[in-house]
Amino acid sequence: MYAIIINAVAIIIGSAIGALFQRGISEKYVNVLNTAMGLCAITLGANVAMESMQKSEYPVLFIFCLSIGGLIGTLLKMDQHMDRATRSISGSNLAEGITTAILLCCVGTLAMMGPVMSALYDDNTYLMTAATLNFVTVLVLASSYGFGIALTGIAVFVWMSSIYGLALLSQSLISHELITEVSLVGGILITASGLGILHIKDCKTINLLPALFMPMFFFALRALCAQFGINLDQIILLCF
Repeated sequence: MYAIIINAVAIIIGSAIGALFQRGISEKYVNVLNTAMGLCAITLGANVAMESMQKSEYPVLFIFCLSIGGLIGTLLKMDQHMDRATRSISGSNLAEGITTAILLCCVGTLAMMGPVMSALYDDNTYLMTAATLNFVTVLVLASSYGFGIALTGIAVFVWMSSIYGLALLSQSLISHELITEVSLVGGILITASGLGILHIKDCKTINLLPALFMPMFFFALRALCAQFGINLDQIILLCF
C-alpha cells in the first residue's frame, strides 16, 4: 500500500517542480511542450489501444463502453463541472491538463497490474516503476498547465487503492480480460486527449471517462449471469 502513496506523492512533487519551471519558460516553449505532450499522448494511446485490441476476446465491447460511458458523462455534465472546479484554481485550461494526466497515469498495465501484484504477492516493482513515469509525466504537464495538475494525485490514489482493495477481496474480480478491455478503452481516450491538446478536435474526453468503468460492469454482469447458469459470452456471439 505504501507504493500507492509514493505514486501520489511523486505526482505532487512532479507537479510542483513543473510549476516552478513554468514561471521561467516563455510562451513559445510552453507551446512546444504542449505539442510534444499531445503527440506523445496520441502515440501512446494508439499503441495501447492496438495492443489491447489484438488481445481482446470481445471486439465490439469497447464501442458499447465508449458510447454508454459518453452518454453518462454528458448526462452528468462532467465537462462543465470540471471546468467550474478548475477555473477557481487556474485561468488556463487546467481541466484538459488534469484529464490528460489522469488518463496517462491511470491507464495501462503498470497502473492496474501494479496494485494487484502488490496486494496478492507484496511485489511493488510495477508500482515503483509507475511512480517514476508518473513523476515525469506530470512534471511536463505542470510546466504547461501549472500546479493544479497535482489534483491528479488524488485520482491516482483512489484508482490504485480501489484496484488494490478489489484484489484483496477477490482475485477473480481482477482478470487479465478486464485489464485488456479497460486498457483498450483507456488507450482510445488517451488518443482523444492528445487530439484535444493539439487543438485538432475537442473530443470532450472528460465526458468519456465513465467508459473506463463500463468493462467492470460488463464482467460483473457476466459473473452474475453465470450464477444463474446463463452463458453471456454465448449470447453475445449469437448476436454478432
